[in-house]
Amino acid sequence: MFKMPPITKNLLLINILMYLATGLLRNNGIDLNDVLGLHFFKSDSFMVYQLFTYMFMHANFEHIFFNMLAFWMFGRILEQAWGPKRYLIFYLVCGVGAGLCQELVQYIEYASSGMANFDMVSDGVNKIPMKEYLRMWTTVGASGAVYGILLGFGMTFPNERILLLIPPVPL
Repeated sequence: MFKMPPITKNLLLINILMYLATGLLRNNGIDLNDVLGLHFFKSDSFMVYQLFTYMFMHANFEHIFFNMLAFWMFGRILEQAWGPKRYLIFYLVCGVGAGLCQELVQYIEYASSGMANFDMVSDGVNKIPMKEYLRMWTTVGASGAVYGILLGFGMTFPNERILLLIPPVPL
């Protein structure tokens, strides 16, 4: 019988529970993506803990479904090959590293467009304060950590054949 390794199972459960909690709390006026999602570091809403928590938040059903599908398909195999401790550390380092890369890319956009020189930003219809605009630069999802898992799988099993879903072509 199929038995899922513990770290993969627990990370899947955490992601699913956080997704469900986000939906339930949104109905009560609490936006967990705003609290736990990764804000741009120049925003008043940025907190250091968000570099860790953002990877457990997801925008919608498709987002969490495809992240967790790839995580389940490749993560369970890596956990069995590497062991739980090494696997968990790798997953978290990839997630935090992806968050730092996202912050860098946002800073490059912020600096190169000269946003620091403006107090207001036009969204095409209205002018909004820069403080509010930067607060909208929020990142959520486990995609960075999942891409790390895909890289780890590819490096660990370079000759493994993978079958695409659509079209069903072996790689």
